[in-house]
Amino acid sequence: MKIAVIGSGYVGTVTGTCLAEMGHHVICADVKEGRMKNLQEGKVHFYEEVLEPMIRRNREEGRLEFTSDIVAAVRASEVIFLCIGTPLLPSGKPDFNSLSAAVKSIASGMDGYRLIIEKSTMPIKTGEWLESLLREQVPAGIEYDIAAVPQFLREGHAVKDFMHPDRIVIGSESKRAIDTIVDIYRPLNAPILITDINSAELIKHATNAFLATKISFVNSIAQICEKTGADITVVSRGLGLDRRIGPEYLNAGVGYGGIFFPKDINSLVNIAEDYHINLDLLKQVDIINRYQRISFIEKIDEALGKNLTGKTVAVWGLAYRPHTDDLRDTPALNIIRGLEKRGAQIRAYDPLAMEQCREHLPDITYCKNAYEAAKGADAIAILTEWDEFAYVNFPKLRQESTCRLIVDGRNLFPLERMKKLGYTYVSIGRRVVTPEKVTVKV
Repeated sequence: MKIAVIGSGYVGTVTGTCLAEMGHHVICADVKEGRMKNLQEGKVHFYEEVLEPMIRRNREEGRLEFTSDIVAAVRASEVIFLCIGTPLLPSGKPDFNSLSAAVKSIASGMDGYRLIIEKSTMPIKTGEWLESLLREQVPAGIEYDIAAVPQFLREGHAVKDFMHPDRIVIGSESKRAIDTIVDIYRPLNAPILITDINSAELIKHATNAFLATKISFVNSIAQICEKTGADITVVSRGLGLDRRIGPEYLNAGVGYGGIFFPKDINSLVNIAEDYHINLDLLKQVDIINRYQRISFIEKIDEALGKNLTGKTVAVWGLAYRPHTDDLRDTPALNIIRGLEKRGAQIRAYDPLAMEQCREHLPDITYCKNAYEAAKGADAIAILTEWDEFAYVNFPKLRQESTCRLIVDGRNLFPLERMKKLGYTYVSIGRRVVTPEKVTVKV
């Protein structure tokens, strides 16, 4: 099938490439000419494992194109995926300016029937807004359908999530549109839920809001664990064994980051307020998440004697999650700035995100690996659960650094192991462990 993907940001680039991988002919279009030139050369402006080789392969095989000419892309296609973001304005309302401009370009390129599909996360009622705008812009006599097929992609695992989805949600009132979308996605052999556009849009927002709620809930329980001597890892395991709850997103830590959870929570809260519905629950989810960052700074401060002036903290992890270089609303930025305000010096390492971080934090010291970051440090703070941190070589770490204090915001290590290794170990929702004392026989 001939498909145009309008918008070549994170969602658009992944969507277009994966659709080409499935055998469709795809033209990805975006008004950002520099970005499109890089994509034509197989260079992606963000990190996503296996994506660049997929782009090069599909371009070589003639299934994938990149252009800055949206009108031409529309004219060459039967189906149009809208992958334009709707960032939140200071008011909390979505900004439709970029989407509106793209839709007008799409309309001017329509010379016959087109199926237009919302793919990026868009607020509920966006389908109705699109219908109204297209009615004004599309030339008389040209038919079209609108549908919503929300994306459920995790950064760092987006290609896998696209090619092996838990489900495919299709929102449309048109049988023609539904049949076309089913044909597009049939090779993935995934469960399909067919519904109306409003419900499809809301499913995406509700999914992210619920996952964020699980994270904030378990972090609240972790605070109780710290006060009572319970262990959040055991409590979480007990919760997750209940089939009604499940184990995913029940890991205590410094909280979630990225743009998706906060954006969807704010969007839902704003929608609720428009309809005079109380969603204070979700407001508290965000408040709890912000508190986790402050609480982590306090843990480091207390562990270093409540005086960070002149102390050096090694930060392991800058991105908000592993397998990505995304720093948008990452806990690391808030935590590092909070430590600096209290007088601490920062030595940081992240496998992917350091170049991007220099733009936000130019004055901290960036290191070539975790061991170098730990040199001369008074404390090691773990903020991202990269495998290389979880499987760090402790004998090498002990040789490279005299630091014996680890404050772990991701609960990577068993308590008894850290005690035997000779570290003071502060984690989330668990007791603080100190090194075993060695008894010398006289």
